[in-house]
Amino acid sequence: MKHRISGIDSGSIAEEIGVPVGSELVSINGEDIVDVIDYEQLCANETLILRLIAPDGEEFEAEIEKDEDEPLGLNFSDDLIGGIRSCKNHCIFCFIDQMARGGRSTLHVKDDDWRMSLIMGNYVTLTNVSDAEFERILKRKASPLYISVHTLNPELRRKMMGNPTAVLINERLKKLSEAGITVHCQIVLCPGINDGQELTDTLNGLCEMYPCVRSVAVVPVGLTKFRDKLFPLRTLTKDEAEKAIEQTERVAEKMLKLHGISIVYCADELYLLADKELPEYEYYEDFPQIENGVGLFRKLERECIEEISSFEPRKEPIVLDCITGVSIAAKLQELFDKLNVLNLFIKVHFVINHYFGETVTVAGLVCATDIIEQLSSKFESDTIIIPDNMLRDGDDVFLDSVSLKELSGILGKRIVPVCHADGAIMLSELMNIKK
Repeated sequence: MKHRISGIDSGSIAEEIGVPVGSELVSINGEDIVDVIDYEQLCANETLILRLIAPDGEEFEAEIEKDEDEPLGLNFSDDLIGGIRSCKNHCIFCFIDQMARGGRSTLHVKDDDWRMSLIMGNYVTLTNVSDAEFERILKRKASPLYISVHTLNPELRRKMMGNPTAVLINERLKKLSEAGITVHCQIVLCPGINDGQELTDTLNGLCEMYPCVRSVAVVPVGLTKFRDKLFPLRTLTKDEAEKAIEQTERVAEKMLKLHGISIVYCADELYLLADKELPEYEYYEDFPQIENGVGLFRKLERECIEEISSFEPRKEPIVLDCITGVSIAAKLQELFDKLNVLNLFIKVHFVINHYFGETVTVAGLVCATDIIEQLSSKFESDTIIIPDNMLRDGDDVFLDSVSLKELSGILGKRIVPVCHADGAIMLSELMNIKK
């Protein structure tokens, strides 16, 4: 593939050797450039031979000696991705299939691109990867990857994903391990499907692949009220959540004795479903599954409390309201009560999710319409804080397409998104919220 060069960084190697803007990059060290994965890895060499086509059509080569991590300074007219690869599965638990009509258009997009797994940590299934493409993953040593496993039982995985290539999971994990590629795995736990003995078998099977498998998150299935004509699923009961935690912790204890790390963890949401106390901060080690909600609250809590001594109490008390989901409201109130020593008083209000259904209890899926319906007359201050993950990344819009400005106008309150992923940043934002 040829990639047109749209610009050259000032002071870069490419400028120094005189690569003309408008040229096309054909290969590096004799290898074709399919996408950004090839480009970045091939550029990470000290000696490069670039084959290019000049704007006038003449082909030429440029030989470069550089530091391994020194960039070339080339910018391309495409993004070296060539379009995100879509999901070809029909998973029985797919959350996107359960979306209401309307809302953000991006919520209806299904992606399953291993390149975005490598670059951004997105979870993928590897079911839309051809044998040739899989060989490229091995050749490029694309590590770490984040893989949705759900079960190591090939036929059960095929059933759960509605895709015949799902049965290749064991073979492909073995090859990733042999290539020295690290993977982080997730299991979406569906009652009566991949729980019970299936869960124990999957956890043990993945742990046998350590150190290739670096971590595994067990996450309860999320179901909305929009499941007409979809596979009949239900949420986990309290007892089922408790049993899944016991199974996972049993395997974790075994791995801790064998390797010094737990490897397998349950999402915070599973503990909340079981009405069990969250494990202590140290349990989560280096928090390898934080994006899956594994240890998220304990991390936020520790970071916030450690920063309290960095602040002088406010001269004047400040009262704030906070909006969150049902599942974490009580724990969040406990944390905020510890901030009273700073003359900071925060009242937590939870929202029952009518938009998606009452089984959806996480803060990130709270919608503005439910806030308006349930909380309009319950606020005690003129400023409301919300976790920033209620809004579209980089934009001030809720999942139901209501903007932050619109909600603020309807409530007649100032609404301030605060960091939900870093307690130190959150506390700093809270202490400076009136400025």
